[in-house]
Amino acid sequence: MNRQERIHLLENPIRSYAWGSRSALAELQGRPVPSVECEAELWVGAHPLASSRVVADGERIPFADWIARAPETVLGRQLARRFGAELPFLLKILAVERPLSLQAHPDAAQARTGFEREDRAGIPRDAATRCYRDPHPKPELVCALRPFGALKGFRPPQEILARFARLGVERLEPVLAPLRRRPDAAGWREAFRALLELAPADLAAAVGEAAAAATRVDDDASGVWLPRLAEAYPGDPGALAPVFLHFVELAPGEALFLPAGELHTYLYGFAVEVMGNSDNVLRAGLTAKHVDREELLAVMRFETGAAESLRAEMTAPGVSGYDAPAVEFRLECLGRGDHVVSGGRLEVLLCTQGEAELHLPEPGPQLPLGGGCAALVPAASAGYRLEVRGVVHRVTVPGSA
Repeated sequence: MNRQERIHLLENPIRSYAWGSRSALAELQGRPVPSVECEAELWVGAHPLASSRVVADGERIPFADWIARAPETVLGRQLARRFGAELPFLLKILAVERPLSLQAHPDAAQARTGFEREDRAGIPRDAATRCYRDPHPKPELVCALRPFGALKGFRPPQEILARFARLGVERLEPVLAPLRRRPDAAGWREAFRALLELAPADLAAAVGEAAAAATRVDDDASGVWLPRLAEAYPGDPGALAPVFLHFVELAPGEALFLPAGELHTYLYGFAVEVMGNSDNVLRAGLTAKHVDREELLAVMRFETGAAESLRAEMTAPGVSGYDAPAVEFRLECLGRGDHVVSGGRLEVLLCTQGEAELHLPEPGPQLPLGGGCAALVPAASAGYRLEVRGVVHRVTVPGSA
């Protein structure tokens, strides 16, 4: 059996962002608390911005290089033909201490076109003003490990108008006029553009007035989050998001799917997230990073979105999965007990609670999976037995078996 056919542990980078936590990931991995920096995301994948490394016979090899050496062995013939020598997904653990930027992601055609356009323009791929860092779409599925709060999906137009009316901010009346004339997706697009283009002084005053009014008239998420966001980002249009987006709180084990073009932000919590292998983000606010209004508006979808959470469906004893409409990934949860897998497909395993141990068919030591540890199961693997003493999340690709 060659090295590419064997199961290996992955060494995974942590991304430090201002919205991250100094305790959540450190506690999961059994490191000292508090951590030196705000740790926001643990990345498990082959994205060039922060790649995992395959730990094999004392070497630590970038995941993408490992795949490139034997794509059909690692990914399987079907996936190698569909996606080339690239892992189609990126797996993360998110530790959200403060709200993320208000954002949307492109679909496949938009990502490819935008990436090629910015390459032709000579914009460095790591430039702060770059919108498209890769040519891939970024559908997302986030699954709560602890209570997790988010804003996603536009409310119906009449509900948006009614919620703004309760706040009584006259400065916003010209912004809302297109939506009053045409209470549909087209009218909301025009109104949202007007909000983004409002003069800074008028916007700052409107956000401040809305935040003050929300504490008096709203007893839902707007009354809580609009003032908080306005205090953290004064004069930012994203602070008004609780008025026009649905608020949803996930209990542990519940999930949300974020399709291309849907405006959203994560507010707080600890979760596992799987997405297309992409870092393409178009921001609308709640950030000091680059905001490209025109590109954002080109990507966003303004239809009313649902806010229902997804619950895992049992597919085998101790195994449950999430039915998300993504061709790049499928997320499953493996509970306590022994799980015997025969092999034949690509898998990435990530221990998100407690610990687990991989018992391999080939001679040699078994592989321990502590909290936050991950392993690569190549398509050519002969299989494994996984002893779970906690929770392990598994990512596969639909149609790869």
